[in-house]
Amino acid sequence: MKRARPSWLLSLAIALAITPARAHVEEQKVTLQAELRDVRGRPVSHAFQVTIYRDSEQKTPWPFMILNHGRAGTPADRARTAIGPYGPNARYFVERGFVVFLPIRVGYGATGGPDIEDSGLCYHKVYPPGFEAAAQQSLVAIAHAKAQSYVNAERGLVVGQSFGGTTAVALAAKAVPGVLGAVNFGGGGGGRPVDHPGEPCEPDLLRDLFAGYGKTARIPTLWIYSENDRYFGSKYPRDWFDGFVKAGGQGRFVQLPPYKQDGHPSFTGQPAAWRPTFESFQRAVMGKRE
Repeated sequence: MKRARPSWLLSLAIALAITPARAHVEEQKVTLQAELRDVRGRPVSHAFQVTIYRDSEQKTPWPFMILNHGRAGTPADRARTAIGPYGPNARYFVERGFVVFLPIRVGYGATGGPDIEDSGLCYHKVYPPGFEAAAQQSLVAIAHAKAQSYVNAERGLVVGQSFGGTTAVALAAKAVPGVLGAVNFGGGGGGRPVDHPGEPCEPDLLRDLFAGYGKTARIPTLWIYSENDRYFGSKYPRDWFDGFVKAGGQGRFVQLPPYKQDGHPSFTGQPAAWRPTFESFQRAVMGKRE
């Protein structure tokens, strides 16, 4: 009679079966050109840098992901924007089977250039042009991604954190061929975490913005926010999501538990809290991993 296997061996076998294989991640930087408009409608032509993360050993074309960073509050901090904080999650997404394209948008970091995402004074916000400029750069990155032999042009996700999260929803509204879903990590605008925590500038305008996106967005979206987000609080993100859905958008809202003193950077700060939700969304939208 065969001896029963110890339970720990069975647990190890199960864990190995469901754990993604470690990818051999390589990074490549490319420079792309964008034709944009600022908040006043003036044309801005500027190059921007994109870092590509991919498995150097992949044998077939993989789905693409556009991963957008957030917006720093001061010119000095915007100038310091870099891929560093996003690198671990970009590598995780590669392990999940994606080729990841991470733009450093115009007005930030190594890309430099004018601040075309400025939405104006707190009591007179004009939100749409900044998000449109970010979305247009993503469209350029998507076109570049689709032209690569190692990318499956018919299968992709758009993902972003904070300002980049709203950009992901803006892209969902554009019915971009090949983009199957959008993930919004803590998206919004006009946050005032220091002097008015949880009270962003003109939140009703943001509700109108998201409702406008909902009118044409027909792909699944996932909205992930932390309970103690000092930029947008816990009430306004739900209002924005409700406006999006009532206008016709489809999505799921997930609220994460508090993270330290401010849950806004949960995307980079507590990935273990959101990764199971993302993986469920990936399976539902993308089907079986390739």
